[in-house]
Amino acid sequence: MGARLQPGGGLSNRRARRRSAQPMSEINVTPMVDVMLVLLIIFMVTAPLLTVGVDVESKGALPKVELPKTEAGPVEPEKAPLSITVDPQGKIFLQNTEIGFDELVPKLTAIREAGGGSKVWVRGDKDTPYGNVAKVLARIGQAGFPVTIVTDQADQP
Repeated sequence: MGARLQPGGGLSNRRARRRSAQPMSEINVTPMVDVMLVLLIIFMVTAPLLTVGVDVESKGALPKVELPKTEAGPVEPEKAPLSITVDPQGKIFLQNTEIGFDELVPKLTAIREAGGGSKVWVRGDKDTPYGNVAKVLARIGQAGFPVTIVTDQADQP
């Protein structure tokens, strides 16, 4: 039957109890984070299982839908684009036929009015001065055509 005495007497035990009886000023958020992570996992697992769509009754038959009426005609296939080539000497070729610089706008206007191509592809040789190609592009714009410049794909390293 031994008794154990702490140094300082029983007074220090009372002070320790009073300090521990004070309310904690910190909130432990670990349980809340655990619950939130569990909810997140539940939503991530169940979200792909939800499907949105039209309920179809009677053995997979499609629901009856009345489509609107229209008077639009069939879509015509797009016409082949015109090709204009400018070589290094400054010669201009319209669909493989050499033409003069001054003939470009009248010929393109005639083609457009006759219902010809709707686009123009410009092919300029890499050694052709840009000024020559820029003049051709300006003339094509005067004729009222949208322009696409044709290039080769660069070599991959």
